[in-house]
Amino acid sequence: MRHLTDKNIFLPNIQKLAAKSVAFQNAFAQQALCAPSRNSILTGRRPDKLHLYDFYSYWRDTVGNFSTFPQIFKEHGYDTYSVGKIFHPGLSSNFTDDFPYSWTEEPYHPASQKYKDAAVCKSKHSNKLYKNLLCPINVNKQPDGTLPDLESLKYSIDFFKKRNSNKPFLLAVGFHKPHIPLKYPHKFLRKVPIGVVTPPIMPDMPKKMPTVAWHPWTDVRQRDDITNLNISFPFGTMPPKWTLKIRQNYYAAALYIDDLVGKLISHVDLNNTIVVLTSDHGWSLGENGLWAKYSNFDVALRVPLIFKVPSKPPKSISTPVELIDVFPTLLTLAEIKPPNHCKNNDNTVKCIDGKSLVPLMSDKSHFSNLIKFAISQYPRPSVHPVNNSDKPRLRDIKIMGYSIRTKRYRYTEWVEFNNTMFSRNWNKLYGVELYDHTLDEEESNNLYDENKYKNVKNKLSNLLRLHVD
Repeated sequence: MRHLTDKNIFLPNIQKLAAKSVAFQNAFAQQALCAPSRNSILTGRRPDKLHLYDFYSYWRDTVGNFSTFPQIFKEHGYDTYSVGKIFHPGLSSNFTDDFPYSWTEEPYHPASQKYKDAAVCKSKHSNKLYKNLLCPINVNKQPDGTLPDLESLKYSIDFFKKRNSNKPFLLAVGFHKPHIPLKYPHKFLRKVPIGVVTPPIMPDMPKKMPTVAWHPWTDVRQRDDITNLNISFPFGTMPPKWTLKIRQNYYAAALYIDDLVGKLISHVDLNNTIVVLTSDHGWSLGENGLWAKYSNFDVALRVPLIFKVPSKPPKSISTPVELIDVFPTLLTLAEIKPPNHCKNNDNTVKCIDGKSLVPLMSDKSHFSNLIKFAISQYPRPSVHPVNNSDKPRLRDIKIMGYSIRTKRYRYTEWVEFNNTMFSRNWNKLYGVELYDHTLDEEESNNLYDENKYKNVKNKLSNLLRLHVD
């Protein structure tokens, strides 16, 4: 789920949690794609370290037997459990969600997930059921009479009721929505009147956006309701009416998940439990003509990141941080020492890419030397958008877009990438982007060639290359 503000939709339960927590307002994923992002979070390593930019390799077999943070908790006496979507299922987690390394018991997946792409969506113009993007439903009329996230919620609540209270635990709960299709209980759509939904500032591809930065959002186009719109490939944009409808349904699906979060949190003892709420990536909602993830734009990378810690007072932090920071932060908060080969003299973790955010949660004087930017990346098979531009397999990747986000700027370079040596040629650029967030929150005005930003561009380019290589 992307980072949503009250300007988009008010999420009462998440906002209630955030008000009692340390909330990071500028948290960014390492790559706007499920498997690479999730493996980066769980191992604390960037996609370049895991050599994973698609769904088709398992790091323990290809790059190294790296520990995950649930694994370290397990090794320190915690019972660890996975419910719903934590790892991306499939080859990237060894078809086991990394069990038994990371988890005490086999991960739980809701049975109704097998219907995730089933034709269950109604149409006003036909009695036939469709595989639509927009799919508010009656839960009782669904196969098995439920939805995956409802099953995951029930399983998690049962866990709290039945667990052995004498043992510490790590419970990871992954709700699927608002992943597409936007299938959720219809009652939440009524809470988002179409009249209050606003369009993006720039609904079309900006003139100075490099072609390589565009993605054709093929998974959205393939849904029955969107296919019927006959939008030209690859640069066609969504009709204005449909832009509002998709935004409305996305907000309604987010409200559905907010409701589940509230119900889950009500069973947690917040006086002695650390709670972390986040997401694997964002989602474009028509900004710059784009939909879905698959890019280096803020809307595809920015996510909620909330830490409710019994010993920490509420705080809102605007410093850019990364999801790879979750790993070392949790170890620090739980006072778990990393393995000896990964330990600095002060017991912080040294063999991962993330940094502990605990200094940011505390006294300001302690984090003046911390990194204050986030780095993300996205692969492309070609400069011009093609059918696999959204999700290229490793063998097809020819270009890598590296992006650095400071408090004020986002700067991106699209460079030549060698998919067998995992190296980059900074001398071969296919596109450059610079956005000033004080003027342009939706990143529609590329300033890379404006003379007044020349020094900013050079500084960010040097910083990006220093921290990628």
